[in-house]
Amino acid sequence: MAFAPALADELRAAVRDYLAGRPGASWREFARDVGIAGLLVPGKHGGAGCGAAEMAAVAEELGRALSPHPFLQSAVMAVEAATSCGADELLEALAGGVSATVVLPGDGELRLDGERLTGVVPYALEGELVLAYAGGALVEAVPSRRAAYVTMDESRPLQRLDFDGVPVRRLGDGAGWARVRDLGIAALAAEQVGGAQRCLDMAVEHAKRRHQFGRPIGAFQAIKHKLADLLLLVESARSAASAAAEDEVAAAVAGAYCTEAYLVVAGENIQVHGGIGITWEHPAHRYFKRATSDAQLFGPPQAHRARLATHILGTA
Repeated sequence: MAFAPALADELRAAVRDYLAGRPGASWREFARDVGIAGLLVPGKHGGAGCGAAEMAAVAEELGRALSPHPFLQSAVMAVEAATSCGADELLEALAGGVSATVVLPGDGELRLDGERLTGVVPYALEGELVLAYAGGALVEAVPSRRAAYVTMDESRPLQRLDFDGVPVRRLGDGAGWARVRDLGIAALAAEQVGGAQRCLDMAVEHAKRRHQFGRPIGAFQAIKHKLADLLLLVESARSAASAAAEDEVAAAVAGAYCTEAYLVVAGENIQVHGGIGITWEHPAHRYFKRATSDAQLFGPPQAHRARLATHILGTA
């Protein structure tokens, strides 16, 4: 069901409770029960008509839980792509729980010849529908073949898409692709904050519970200082993520800072846990894997800093 726009904190609590109570729920069930698939879809198309704050709240909770749901690519990127070209029918489908993935310029080698799409996208996020920016247009196309990857980070499914001269449905021009990318970066940054916060919480809990020499290890200065540094990273990343949807510069800042912050916090969480932190049974390694795969999703931190250099210094 769709819901009226809610405060970010209320939405965050609803998503957290749902993920805890129904961890195996499908994307369509999530869309029906909570309405997050249509979070950014205008109310006249069956969505909630929410904005960046609500988007960040949901993304943060999904990152905290390492959820595999396609919120980033479908509820954020695909919705923005459809909105930019007035694809009302597609917006209604997305709000109803149909998932989609978006292929940005540079994600693959695609060629649009008239009404036919040819090429390969080596790595794409999962989605039932495929929206691709190719030949200066936004098109919807059905791949000739899909091949799912077996990845170290099982919480972020990836696939290869092949197009062998398949027919396309033109949705509009491709002028809005940069905004789609930046909203994706903003949603990813919020996910990274959620994951980093969970890693910090785990590290603090362990430091209170684990004793050495008759004292909690959190009482030792080395651990205290490490946790204080991690708290600074998480809060700074949260500030960057909260502004990420404003413009391309803010998105690039968040893309660089939140990525590196998550990598550091996830790695230090393992160190605080010691031997147990590297065992398969403990979840710490799963967050480190997500942090590592996130670092490549929209380009590594240095790519975001290069974009910043172009805007701020006027040089590439």
